[in-house]
Amino acid sequence: MTFSVIRSARSMVRPSGPTPSGVLDLSFIDGMPALRTKVRALHVFRHGQEAAKVISEALSKALVPYYPMAGRLKESSQGVLQISCTGEGIWFVQASANCSLETVNYFDNVGMTPNDKLLPDQPFEANGMDPLVQMQVTEFTCSGFVIGFIFCHAICDGLGMAQFLNAVGEFARGLQQPSVAPVWLREIIPTPPRLLRAATGPTPRRPPPPSSPPLTMPDYKLQHATIDISPDGINQLKGEFLELTGRTCSTFEVVAACLWSCRTRAIDFKRGTQVKLVYLANGRHLFNPPLPKGFYGNCFFPINVTVSSEALSQASIAEVIKLIQEARSRELIEFTKWLDGDSGEAGADSYAPSVIYSRLVVSEWGRLGLNQVDYGWGRPVHLVPIEGSTIAPVAIIGYPPTPKKGIRLMTWSVKGAHLPCFLEQMMNLGLDGSGVSLGLLRSASL
Repeated sequence: MTFSVIRSARSMVRPSGPTPSGVLDLSFIDGMPALRTKVRALHVFRHGQEAAKVISEALSKALVPYYPMAGRLKESSQGVLQISCTGEGIWFVQASANCSLETVNYFDNVGMTPNDKLLPDQPFEANGMDPLVQMQVTEFTCSGFVIGFIFCHAICDGLGMAQFLNAVGEFARGLQQPSVAPVWLREIIPTPPRLLRAATGPTPRRPPPPSSPPLTMPDYKLQHATIDISPDGINQLKGEFLELTGRTCSTFEVVAACLWSCRTRAIDFKRGTQVKLVYLANGRHLFNPPLPKGFYGNCFFPINVTVSSEALSQASIAEVIKLIQEARSRELIEFTKWLDGDSGEAGADSYAPSVIYSRLVVSEWGRLGLNQVDYGWGRPVHLVPIEGSTIAPVAIIGYPPTPKKGIRLMTWSVKGAHLPCFLEQMMNLGLDGSGVSLGLLRSASL
């Protein structure tokens, strides 16, 4: 049977009550050119009666405390990105599919998921600016449903996106207000002094960020790969690391180290190539005092780990984990340097998408809270990130669909010619709990 979706209704969902008007400033991080992008993902739910109706009404209620979400992006006369609180609403599409979720295996196969049918189509013109949030609820014959959502990255990061969706879920379950009150406070994130010094004339409160240099587009398309890692495999590597070093390590550190190491070996870079791992650290707790609970703006910080390709290829997984841990121990120092305008490679340019093949960006979705959203029928059985680029090497660490356990690694990080070797390298690590020991891998000084 051919999978098909019929979109039956389209509308702008507006706040259910009065909301403030006016213009709000975004933070320096919000306004980075690289964040004027859209984050796309699918939430798959096993059950839900009249899901589109319930979620639409809950969205309308949530847009009262989260009224900036119902506004539109604008630029000031100085080119500074802002939010115009117009109350125009978010784009909402109702749709139905011609099969059950079981028939499509709950979209377990990420690479074969029909994103074009499950994500909302083009919204109506809204003064030339798209809504900041767009959603489509597709109901299936089994009473299950899929939410395809598109968020403008400039208004929130992954934690903020999850906070908003969890608030929608609380309204859908009958709560009268969200358990976590939203906090705007974008002005609490200071603009680096070097940009304030560079501003001409009277110092603006929020000067425009520097423009990213033009990118040279590569002539390849990165291939998708999904790798499920069992709890036993992860625990085995954690145990071996503890035995070898006397230190504990996190699941993120294990998975990132295995991915980075295997990818580098598979590609076999030219001798002398500097390979870079970039992960996105949450900066909320790095402020003094920490940002208030409920802050939903962008507050992540790129941390760079750099080493030669030959050293990384020869290193044991334990040594690569230690390298990542050393970078994590420097987060506060690097974040403070960035705020002071002395950030080096961890500065503003790190936010820009990179098409450099030797640079890999790893994003951890499993701890954002997106897998905890509940509209009244339980949490999603699957969260499906949708790649934003086929030329910028990226990996996302999340969870496989329930009832599977462990970690799901989704990557768009290698060319087709390197994919078989990359998958073989990952398999050879014995991440199912039955393969190579960390201590048997070759060691090199990093």
